[in-house]
Amino acid sequence: MNQFYQQNSPISSSSWFSAFWRFSRPHTIIGTSLSIFGLYLITLGVTSSGFSISHLGQILATWIACLCGNIYIVGLNQVEDIDIDKINKPHLPLASGEFTRGQGQLIVIITGIVALVLAWLTGPYLLGMVALSLVIGTAYSLPPIRLKQYPFWAALCIFSVRGTIVNLGLFLHFSSVLQRSQGIPNVVWVLTVFILVFTFAIAIFKDIPDLEGDRTYNITTLTIQLGQQKVFNLALWVLTICYGGMILVALLQLAKINTIFVVITHTLIIIVLWWQGTGVNLQDKQAITNFYQFIWKLFFLEYLLFPVSCLLA
Repeated sequence: MNQFYQQNSPISSSSWFSAFWRFSRPHTIIGTSLSIFGLYLITLGVTSSGFSISHLGQILATWIACLCGNIYIVGLNQVEDIDIDKINKPHLPLASGEFTRGQGQLIVIITGIVALVLAWLTGPYLLGMVALSLVIGTAYSLPPIRLKQYPFWAALCIFSVRGTIVNLGLFLHFSSVLQRSQGIPNVVWVLTVFILVFTFAIAIFKDIPDLEGDRTYNITTLTIQLGQQKVFNLALWVLTICYGGMILVALLQLAKINTIFVVITHTLIIIVLWWQGTGVNLQDKQAITNFYQFIWKLFFLEYLLFPVSCLLA
């Protein structure tokens, strides 16, 4: 193992795992993990099933398959964006030279294969979800299609996977695991729509700190077309609509969620969101990046709050 690192990598074995962690884009790994366990809890609540130790193998296989799929998608994007990332994200392993391009490609190939094989062994719904996500992720980054060049298609790729495919696919998969065949209930549709719109905000916001590199390499983004301030404001209002919509769903009792819990938590989040947003200096790249990470934390939080609201209903 040590020989492999010495012959093929400019970094030591002790540093390799740190670089791999950054290569996997930790915020996306955390988001994927929380979506898996959140949907499992929601499925338990909707199907009135209890936790069983026999589910652990299925949950673990689902988690690993989705994580490998996640790494494939973000890794392929880095392999194709090395020159751009040297400007926008120089800390990433390929851009910094910690990983060679060949190593990045090898990681992408291995994780893609593992994701598909594990999904195939675990269940048809998971296989469909993983396969479709990988196809869209490939079309997003890989020439000649490279949909990330076009603002509309780039955003559609991101929020269709995170918002629709993952949530509906995981619910159907876990329903199958629990052997509870049924249609998709209102609570899952509510979460799906929420995450769909939320991910649109992530998709348009993610390009704000990358303005310089995208402009240099002719990657057309909404930030380049409209300007940083307009896109920043748009993202804030989209997120506000997300949380306001969830409050409205709770008040109108359109889904089986705890009204008081949802109204209090989501109102507080709107207040904190705008409080944090008003202090962001758009001329400071680090400040923009910090706020982007804050948005991801809100994304993580929803996969904790929503299952709790379902269990409290």
